[in-house]
Amino acid sequence: MKMKKMVAGLSTAVLAFGALAACGGGTDNGSSNENGGSSSENKPEKIVIWEDIEKSETTKEVAKAFEEEHGVVVEVVEVQMTDQKDKLALDGPAGKGPDIVLVPHDQIGTIADQGHLAPLADEGALDSFTDASKSAVMFDGQAYGYPKSVETPVLMFNKDLVSEAPASMDELYELSNDVKGDGEYGFLGLWDNFYFAHGVIAGFGGYVFKEDGGALDPSDIGLNNEGAVEGFEYIGKWYQEGLFPKGLIGESGGQAMDQLFTEKKAHTVMNGPWAVAGYQDAGINLGASAMPTLPNGEPIKTFMGVKTYALSAYTENQEWAEMFLAELTNEENALKMFEAYNEIPPVAALESNETITSNEVAKAVFDQATNAIPMPNIPEMGQVWEPMAQALQLVATGKQDAQKSADDAVKVIEQQIQANNQ
Repeated sequence: MKMKKMVAGLSTAVLAFGALAACGGGTDNGSSNENGGSSSENKPEKIVIWEDIEKSETTKEVAKAFEEEHGVVVEVVEVQMTDQKDKLALDGPAGKGPDIVLVPHDQIGTIADQGHLAPLADEGALDSFTDASKSAVMFDGQAYGYPKSVETPVLMFNKDLVSEAPASMDELYELSNDVKGDGEYGFLGLWDNFYFAHGVIAGFGGYVFKEDGGALDPSDIGLNNEGAVEGFEYIGKWYQEGLFPKGLIGESGGQAMDQLFTEKKAHTVMNGPWAVAGYQDAGINLGASAMPTLPNGEPIKTFMGVKTYALSAYTENQEWAEMFLAELTNEENALKMFEAYNEIPPVAALESNETITSNEVAKAVFDQATNAIPMPNIPEMGQVWEPMAQALQLVATGKQDAQKSADDAVKVIEQQIQANNQ
């Protein structure tokens, strides 16, 4: 998860990649004919897409239909999503990489700066996606991929313990105090982890990097402003009053939270859709909703992640690759992917689809996404995580006050960004 100073000369580098060997066994870029179609004269034999492990069946079905319609083979290769960035850096320049990769959107800036991604030829092709997911794949003023699925933390609750989702954190605070004497917890969140704590800090008015005209300014960090410090203080309150267990700090915090929830000792938790299968397998009567509002009346502004199909900068089949992605991520196929893998597609038209709305977690993610902020996708973000984790843990353990912890974190972030840019 790295961040960035916009690197000059990227467009020149991308143009230069056309001279490299074709990816995925392709030949030349298909050129558009007068009727807006693709020229069969420059049609590649095949294009190659790297899909995530054990999530390729729907992609293969769409690939088969694409081949039948256009006469272009689409080879679907399973590669762990977390490995694709590094594998592309090796295989792409060697001329044996794919045309399409799948990456977390917050890595787009780093991979593009390294010269491994190509921007989309037609940004308007993303009009069918939600505004937040479109902004997530933008970098340096250009679109770098088609959103596949969206993730953001939501409130999950045990319906056997909580009849309906609390609307405010004040309600959860009251519940937490009520059950504290019974050795139970009204609410648990991994708030020493900046991924989760960001929602609170941003809800009180903090921000990572200032947004200016759609671009992020890494020289303007708002993680120690008045609102951010208020967020730190609110987080510390839950730990210091014993509303969170001591074991909910550090790398083992997630395991501790899941265990308390599945043992029915925690009534509600803040977690993402990736946790659903485990909770349901444990027999939890699971409910979900968007996060409750903060005491200031503002929403918790969680981080949002978008799994993104992006174009290799080494492809010679960009037009055909984009044609395939347009079909793979359309409303019909996005819904099929949701039904197959429970990954929530950020296609705007699906927000009101009955298949989505009847799934509590999917609906909760869609609802929370309206208040979520895409994780910054510029390389400088890589300098934020560790200092913020250290600051949050100091506050959670009561070893340092909120203002000093926030100030120290921002100072380290600024120093690290400066050092990296040099």
